[in-house]
Amino acid sequence: MTLDTFLIALALMLIFEGLGPTLAPKRWRQYIQEMAQLTDGQLRQIGLFLIFIGWLLFMWVKS
Repeated sequence: MTLDTFLIALALMLIFEGLGPTLAPKRWRQYIQEMAQLTDGQLRQIGLFLIFIGWLLFMWVKS
């Protein structure tokens, strides 16, 4: 992976992360409050799921 590829990936991540608070700030705030109520175990499961989906997508695009 080159630095350019990393920076493109980072840029896309920031764009997608910014969509929620830009398009629906009230709903985004509610979502963050709901996430704060989850247990550590639930957050870990969500994180592992996202990592797994990201890894699968990466492998699919790479092949």
